Amino acid sequence: MTRPDASSASPLHAQPTEENIRELVYAFYDRVREDAMLGPVFDGVLAGRWDEHLPKMCRFWSSLVLGTKTYRGNVQQAHDPVPGVEPQHFSRWLYLFLDTVQGRYAPAAAVQFMEPALRIAQSLQLSRFGWDYTIPPEQQALLERVAPRRRPAGHDLPDRPAGEPFPTRIIGRSMDVDESAPAE
Repeated sequence: MTRPDASSASPLHAQPTEENIRELVYAFYDRVREDAMLGPVFDGVLAGRWDEHLPKMCRFWSSLVLGTKTYRGNVQQAHDPVPGVEPQHFSRWLYLFLDTVQGRYAPAAAVQFMEPALRIAQSLQLSRFGWDYTIPPEQQALLERVAPRRRPAGHDLPDRPAGEPFPTRIIGRSMDVDESAPAE
C-alpha cells in the first residue's frame, strides 16, 4: 500500500489523537466519495447527510481507538439497510481504509485502527451474507498478519472449520442432546 495523499509529506503520527483521527476520517471518506466502486454506494445512502455522518465516524473511531466512549450506535444495524453491498465492496473499503491509515500513522499506531477495521468488516460480512459465508482469504491473511491469534500457553483451543466464527456453541444445546440427561 502506498501513502495516498498530500499528507504523505508529513511525518507519520506516533499515536492517535482526536485531531488526527478527524483528519484520518475526513481524508478516508474523501477517497471513498471519489472511488468508482464505493462512491455511488455511499452517496446513495448519505447524499445530503455527509455533514452529519463524518462527525459520527470521528466519534466512532475515537471511541474505538482512544476509548472516549462518545459514540452511541449499533454498527450492524447502521449497515444492514445499505442496498447493493456485495463482498467486493468490503474488500475495497478495507483497502482504502488501511491504505489511508498506513499513510498517516506509524505501524504501532496504525494497528490500533487496522485490527478493529478487519474484525468489524468480518462481522458485517458474516451478518450480511450469512454465517456460512467464507471471509476472503486475503482478509483473513491480513488480519493474521496485523493481529496474530495469541493462545495462552497450555490452553489449546480446537481448530474449527473455515467460516465457523466461534470455537464452541454460544447459545443452547445441540439438537441431539437427551433433554432428560443432566446438563454437563
